[in-house]
Amino acid sequence: MASTDRLERASPADSSNSEHRARRIGLFGGSFDPPHVAHVMAAAYALAVARLDALWVLPCPEHPLGKDLTPWLHRFVMSRLAFSDLSRVVVSDLEQELGPPTRTLRTIEHMLGEDSEREIVLVVGGDILGETHKWYGWKRIRELAEVLVIGRAGEGEGAAGCPSGLCLPAIASSDIRNRLRRGGAVDALVPARVLDYISRHGLYGVDRP
Repeated sequence: MASTDRLERASPADSSNSEHRARRIGLFGGSFDPPHVAHVMAAAYALAVARLDALWVLPCPEHPLGKDLTPWLHRFVMSRLAFSDLSRVVVSDLEQELGPPTRTLRTIEHMLGEDSEREIVLVVGGDILGETHKWYGWKRIRELAEVLVIGRAGEGEGAAGCPSGLCLPAIASSDIRNRLRRGGAVDALVPARVLDYISRHGLYGVDRP
């Protein structure tokens, strides 16, 4: 990668030693293809209400349903750019280091194996409430971790859509990718640093400057 990307990878989101000192850690996984402002809002909300020492953002190396993704390193760098203003966020490459298959339970067990005194809070979207039967080891995940569910507007009514009492904007990475490929504007949906990165690298069909 170019030198500018090495500087981006060393953004504030990955420079804190709190990654190793933290005892109560939130985990926020996803494709982040690309990361958008609702992701950042979810992270800020989790930090505000869940009494976390740190929130680890985990860009997944592979999609759990086998969908094609933008190369992991691009999504990793974009995530560091997106969350760089949140001081207790650590954008982690742990799941890349663990290798396939990507399993949330495996990640949690690994973290607790490193430090049994850790408390894990899994941050998830409200859409997963009807899909937990598809998750590997969901019952065991609930035994090992607290679960903070954050809803998204349009996902459902009442507690089903916004179980925490908060609904984030209905923003989807798939919609952003489609808009970018059509030449549409996404300035209000994607952090400015991420948009700059997308432009420089010609991602999602965007013409390089």
